[in-house]
Order: sequence, then C-alpha cells, then structure tokens
Amino acid sequence: MKRIFNLIAFLVFSSTLLQAQIEVAEDTSVNGWKKGGFFALNFNQVSLTNWAAGGESALSSTAMVNAFVKYRHNDLYFESVLDGGFGFITTKSQSLRKNEDKIEVNAKFGKKAKGKFFYAGMLNFRTQMAPGFNFPDDSTVISRFLAPGFLSLALGMDYKPNDWFSMFISPATGRATFVMDQRLADLGQFGVTAAVIDPLTGAVITPGEKTRFEFGAYLRARLQKDLVKNISVVSNLQLFNNYTDPIAAQRSNIDVNWENLILIKANKWLTTSIFTNLIYDNDIQVPVKRMVNGVEVEGKGPRTQFKEVLGVGLSFKF
Repeated sequence: MKRIFNLIAFLVFSSTLLQAQIEVAEDTSVNGWKKGGFFALNFNQVSLTNWAAGGESALSSTAMVNAFVKYRHNDLYFESVLDGGFGFITTKSQSLRKNEDKIEVNAKFGKKAKGKFFYAGMLNFRTQMAPGFNFPDDSTVISRFLAPGFLSLALGMDYKPNDWFSMFISPATGRATFVMDQRLADLGQFGVTAAVIDPLTGAVITPGEKTRFEFGAYLRARLQKDLVKNISVVSNLQLFNNYTDPIAAQRSNIDVNWENLILIKANKWLTTSIFTNLIYDNDIQVPVKRMVNGVEVEGKGPRTQFKEVLGVGLSFKF
C-alpha cells in the first residue's frame, strides 16, 4: 500500500509539472454554460479455422461515454461530469460475459475564495449496471446494480488553475456504501456488517446490514486535456481516508480509485483508446490463494486491483 501511495504522489507531482509545461491561456472567468463530451465504441474480433497453433475465436466490444456541463456566474460555478462504460466478451467455449461496467456521476458547486481557490461542495455517486459473476461460476452473483453503490458528500476547497484541471480536497467527507442485495449483505461483502448466523442450523439470526457509513478525508484530481491535435487524455484520481474505522490500525489506510483514458484519433471517426483503472480498497475482499505449510489454500483478502483495456473503434466528440 505504501508503494501505491508513493507512486500516486509521484504521478500527481508529474502531472503538476506537465500542467506547467503545456498550460495555455484559457479564460475560466467567462460566464454562462459550457458542455461537451465524447463517445467511443471499440471492437475486437479473432476468428480461427483449423488453426494448428491452437486458440479459439473471440469477439469483444466496449462502449464508453464521458459528458460534462459547466456553468459560471461571476464568483460562482457549477459543474457535473458523467462517466459510463459497458463492454462484453464472448468466445467459442465461453458464454457472453462483461468486461467493463460502470456508472459514475460527479457534481461540484463552488464560490471563489481567492485567486484560483474556491470554497466547494461535492457529490459523487458510483455503481454498476449489470450483475457480475466470478467465472467460471456463472450461477452465483457477486455484484449488481447498487451492490455495491458508493455515495460521497464533501465540503472543502477546489483548486482550479484553468479549464482542464482541478483538484478538490476535503477534510470532512461522508461516504455511504450500499449493498442492496441481501445475500451479499449477509456475507458482509464490500465492507458492510455481515449477518449473524446460527452455527448449528445455518439460519440467519440477524440479517446483514445493507449500508455502511464512513467519515474521513477525500481528494479528487481530474485532468481532461487535448495534449496535441489528435491525442486527448482524461485522468481521474480519488483518494479516501476513513477517520472512523472501528479497527484503529486500519485508519491509516487510503482507498484509491485511479482511472486514465487516452484517445488517439487516426481520422475523424477511427480512434485507438487505452484505458486503465487501479483500485485499492481495504474493505473489498477478493479471492486469493496462499501457501500454508506447502499446501495451497483459497481465501479472501484486500488486493490491488488493476485493469487495462486497449481498443480500436469509432468515436466522436459532442
């Protein structure tokens, strides 16, 4: 976890240097509305017939959307961003399954304090659309819409040096985790309190809680920039530290959610996209295997999660 934090600190510092190098004269004081975004649809196909080297045919597709609205009136501003994505993959031997699924909405309202700093309040909501499975087991749901769902409300300061970069810091943030699936709540998934089970009969004595509330510090940094004419980047970094963790030793843990998207346009419609997502949350238990006395034992524990998607497809800005 310490290495992750050091890496993030280095990258935030690097992005600050990048900002200083490529900053252009953008007037962020103009009143009125501004809106925009992009949509991308990527495809990948592998078709094999009598292929001696082995392998199998596969088809995958991923859709991504990013949209924003901004409003400014003198010292007041409002902005809202929607990030969404959904994708699937299927092979000759495996059924259709998703490889991307997210909905995230972020909204901020602020009033200028001094210079490029604003007093601000922020709301962030994040969940998924479709049920998730731990393949090859395709009969047991391990996640679904609002299981989990995350809602954060924060008060703090927003640093906005220009129109394409902002950093919001809050020492007072409330975060709620929702697990609106009773079976998952009973298992204590995603950090909620698990059910109390009768050890003899296996019956549920007290159902698991479907919500968990935390209070702590929050940081969100966002960069959305056309680096050159045909290359654009969107980067979102979110950090959260829970002051109120019932286990005192875990109060120094930092939850991390860092997403990066690079779009490289070949022409008006054809685009190559590179998407990465790094997640660390001490409350999310993932399947792990450990060696105990020379025997491999399956269990669960917190781990750094990482996803990378490279695609070629269609895209357009609006």
